[in-house]
Amino acid sequence: HPSSPTPSCGVRLRLTVATEVPQLGESRFGSLWPLPQNVVISPVAFMLRSSSFQIVHSAESSAGPGCSILQSAFRRYFEYMFGYTKNQGGNTKKGQDSEVTELQVWITSADSECDAYPSVTSDESYELTVDQPTAVLKAAKVWGALRAMAMNKYNVFHWHIVDDNSFPYESTVFPDLSRKGAYHPYTHIYTPTDVKMVIEFARMRGIRVISEFDTPGHTQSWGKGQMDLLTSCYSGENPTGSFGPVNPILNSTYDFMAKFFKEVSLVFPDTYIHLGGDEVDFTCWKSNPDIQAFMQEHGFDKDFKKLESYYIQKLLDIVGSTKKGYMIWQEVFDNGVKLKPDTVVEVWMGSNYQEELQNVTAAGFSTILSAPWYLDYISYGQDWQRYYKVEPLAFKGTDAQKKLVIGGEACLWGEYVDATNLTPRLWPRASAVAERLWSNQNVTDVGDAYNRLTQHRCRMVARGIPAEPLFVGYCDQEYKGL
Repeated sequence: HPSSPTPSCGVRLRLTVATEVPQLGESRFGSLWPLPQNVVISPVAFMLRSSSFQIVHSAESSAGPGCSILQSAFRRYFEYMFGYTKNQGGNTKKGQDSEVTELQVWITSADSECDAYPSVTSDESYELTVDQPTAVLKAAKVWGALRAMAMNKYNVFHWHIVDDNSFPYESTVFPDLSRKGAYHPYTHIYTPTDVKMVIEFARMRGIRVISEFDTPGHTQSWGKGQMDLLTSCYSGENPTGSFGPVNPILNSTYDFMAKFFKEVSLVFPDTYIHLGGDEVDFTCWKSNPDIQAFMQEHGFDKDFKKLESYYIQKLLDIVGSTKKGYMIWQEVFDNGVKLKPDTVVEVWMGSNYQEELQNVTAAGFSTILSAPWYLDYISYGQDWQRYYKVEPLAFKGTDAQKKLVIGGEACLWGEYVDATNLTPRLWPRASAVAERLWSNQNVTDVGDAYNRLTQHRCRMVARGIPAEPLFVGYCDQEYKGL
């Protein structure tokens, strides 16, 4: 995906910092991250002991012990809370009467959605009241209960599952796509079981999985397992042996896409599929004599954006027939493709994203903003501050337009990332984006954020997540490695 230039590396003998370094101190909000929309904190401190504390279903709750999504969360968070103290011999501190011994989880609506998948309309609101001896977590649905409990409050995993370099998704309808297009047909693929496990792992944490199968560009790996799908490039009258984007003039292309996306719509339960549509290089299309003739026949002249729109429109109709909604990158909107009213446009390009947000929402489309939050662009210093200071609604538009900005996305593309560095590059930088999107618009104090985020980062480290430091410092419990 969009290439990410790496900064040059070298040895420096003096310390230079590109961003202001706030002073570490105490926040009136303690270590809460991200801040809830509303929070009232008392100076009174309560004690928790693993020997006496329990998480239970409230007697009034519509969910009970049969709700596996909550039962799993109870076990997970008990371990998060007390795993460290148990390893240190347990918390046996005595002499304090103010002890919380129970967290009651109360799902208030008749349908708790215990067995459902989260969706774009899921009710994620909650109210947490902490007192002794009982704390109460009240939510309309299980998704709200999980949000009091989740570490960073992200609720969508956008899975850009294939690209030019590799096609690791193992299709049951077109098995040659991964057999011939993946880095390795056995060791570097996502089997149907792998995909189901990812989706269920996410569901148990209230996270949607939106798959992206990006076309007509970013498809070099597709062509290895599907003959005649890609456009043959020419030099003069002769094929060069190289290939460009998906060939948009063949009926066989759309037959393939119809069968493939029918499978995808059944594999991924979310109501949306991301269809890409970005960064299409027209060079190969321009060189191909059959495409040149097609362009003339259809009155496109030499405007290859019209050809791209022709392809995208047919693809959108195919995906629409599966009853799925779709997300697309902003170029599809910019090129004037006819979109369904419920299309979600992702704004990712450049520094002038405010104008794009204005245009997309003025046309009545919902939008996701990712342009200022490309975490694969690494730099020296505390770049989390730059992400934190973004105001996604700072564009010219009505209140109705601003309500169409339904969320934002922290992107981490994989040109320079694999399992060895993914987690520390992601956290806690993505945490800064999380608070910007989850918390109230007036939560902007970078100094206060630094104090809380430093503690939150140490909390993640204590839970076994190798989150990188914000600046010089230490955690009471340092990362122990694998």
